[in-house]
Amino acid sequence: MTLTLALLIGPFIGNAFGQDDRGYTVAVGDPMPDFSLLDLEGDQWSRTELLGTVYILQFTASWCGVCRKEMPHLEERVWQRFKGKGLQLLGVDLDEPAEKVRGLVEDTGISYPVCLDAGGALFGEVTVPKAGVTRNIVVDRTGNIAFLTRLFDEAEFEAMVDAVAALLEDKK
Repeated sequence: MTLTLALLIGPFIGNAFGQDDRGYTVAVGDPMPDFSLLDLEGDQWSRTELLGTVYILQFTASWCGVCRKEMPHLEERVWQRFKGKGLQLLGVDLDEPAEKVRGLVEDTGISYPVCLDAGGALFGEVTVPKAGVTRNIVVDRTGNIAFLTRLFDEAEFEAMVDAVAALLEDKK
């Protein structure tokens, strides 16, 4: 991450140089843990396959009201803006059956892929036990975590959008 980007987003990422106090076990600068997920269409997504791409993992669940509030913003302000410019956005639903997740997708009107995190395996790799959903992890092209969000805070969300734009401009 460039110094300029760090200065821009630093106030919004919690304590990027130590423990995050929002239930994460990972921090900005850490490599994203390995994962392999299937989306609702049967397509597979993995850390290895996404290397070289800026991506966001958006952790969600159908029962989460804050998630439902955030998802249309992700669709409009992130996915529609950046999807053809090198960004991949993946919803990651916490341990729910496909039919329930399809209902969430329909209810929220999103078009980005949503993956099933059976048993919450990936969620458990990045958070403390019993942590809440409504989280976004932005990962840079090298596979390192570049930004973390928790809940839906407008200032933090806008900082995340700015961070994604900066990562997409940085061709390193």
